[in-house]
Amino acid sequence: MDKPKVVLFGPALDAISGVSTHVRMLLASDLPRDFELLHFQVGSEGRRENALQKLTRFVLSPLHLALLLLRTGAGVVHLNTSLDSKGYWRDLAYAMVARLLGRRVVNQIHGGPMPQDFFRGNALLTWILRRFLVSSDAVTVLSSAELAAYRAFDARIRVRLVPNAIDPGGLADQARSYNTGRPLKLVYVGRLVRTKGLFEILEALAELKRAGREFRLRIAGEGPDRYELIAASRKSGLDDRVQFLGSVLGAEKCRLWLDSDVFVLPSYLEGLPYSLLEAMAAGCVPITTSLAAIPDVMRNGEHGLFVPVKSPGALASALAALDDDREGLLRMAEAARRRVLERYTVARLAGDFHKLYDACLA
Repeated sequence: MDKPKVVLFGPALDAISGVSTHVRMLLASDLPRDFELLHFQVGSEGRRENALQKLTRFVLSPLHLALLLLRTGAGVVHLNTSLDSKGYWRDLAYAMVARLLGRRVVNQIHGGPMPQDFFRGNALLTWILRRFLVSSDAVTVLSSAELAAYRAFDARIRVRLVPNAIDPGGLADQARSYNTGRPLKLVYVGRLVRTKGLFEILEALAELKRAGREFRLRIAGEGPDRYELIAASRKSGLDDRVQFLGSVLGAEKCRLWLDSDVFVLPSYLEGLPYSLLEAMAAGCVPITTSLAAIPDVMRNGEHGLFVPVKSPGALASALAALDDDREGLLRMAEAARRRVLERYTVARLAGDFHKLYDACLA
């Protein structure tokens, strides 16, 4: 008997992004035992194309989707979208194609503004957004705050809370040593962009250095602000304390997490960062901001510490507090590991989508 087919949208599988990580996890999970997952590549990530090729792809891709649905007989379309202008309009077209062909639509929202704010002041565009969401057979969001907002936007939206997850193998199942006396080993893993709070990290560390505190920070990742960050690190006199590693992947990234004490992420804008879940699974205590789904994942003082957005002074104080309380650091590290294993594994994620696909196809 043929398995039910699901078209799973996402960037190139070798792209470095949160959505591509999510799609790879679903493809490697237990879902393919019961469903045939067909990857439909969207977006520019992982492609080499000029402006004309990009326009041609944008215009023709809805037709390509229609042909794929007709050829394979896939019954479910699983969109991985976010409320940003480019992704929303693109995925609206795909949803329309799927609905016209009688397919079910699972609309997974990966962040962005709340629906009440996306087209604030424009009644027509807000009505189109409402139709897009109400017509979906299932809408999934990452945080309890989003869940409440979508329900308030329109009670007819079939919205579900489905947080991100990780495969904790190589992290939570590994023994690690905990730092009780050496200088704190700090780490950042992610895109090198200003909105992650990276410049505030450097300001906080400069303050700690002036206060005579010892620490080391390793920064893993690439991004448009890399060279400006390196220059800022030098200007702050942190050359001997901060190391830029470039992209770190696979087993090397696991070793980095397991060899670090504190993950610093004073971000301005987040959904549910995979780096947070990986850090917690490794027993690397997060200091981050209370945004989006992050308060669902961790509790202040239990699994890590929250700091205000754009507050280097508060970040410096939080780092100093952990530096002075190594027993508290160990307690939070162990609690963080337990939290991920209880709620944020790929097995739970696959189970959530198995139920959604079954409900759509029933």
